[in-house]
Amino acid sequence: MRRRPDNPDKPKRTAYDKALGLLARREHSRRELKTKLRQNGYEGDEATAAVDRLGEQQYQDDDRFAEILVRSRAGQGYGPQRIRAELKTHAVPDVRIRELLDAADVDWEASAVDQLRRRYGGKGPVDHAERARRAQFLLRRGFAAATVRRATHAEVDDAADEID
Repeated sequence: MRRRPDNPDKPKRTAYDKALGLLARREHSRRELKTKLRQNGYEGDEATAAVDRLGEQQYQDDDRFAEILVRSRAGQGYGPQRIRAELKTHAVPDVRIRELLDAADVDWEASAVDQLRRRYGGKGPVDHAERARRAQFLLRRGFAAATVRRATHAEVDDAADEID
């Protein structure tokens, strides 16, 4: 064990121990764990070896991480485009993202309507500008333009749907 520079008497934890501690709090992707280990001063090879070992021991699993992230974000009221973008930052392949979103079994339109109700209450928009604000809110949360149109009855640009 190496000595910590801030406290020479206390030995520095191994990359494996540090990563295991991070996983004890919540699931992490391989990419996220490697990044956090490097930020904490561990060398790339040491970080990779630690993450590989955790994967072999089933403590770290990118599929499990992605499933939990989809379930969590959908439950928080985010739309599929926002979830897709977040999964891409964790290096989840596009094919797997499609599978996860299809398997999520979420009624995206009902989720969008629920988000509108939470944000704006039960009353409808009073004018076109208010309807546009509500549509923009849903688009920022990652809902598809067609879903936003149905939820708000507002005209929105379909170009947002073409983003993969």
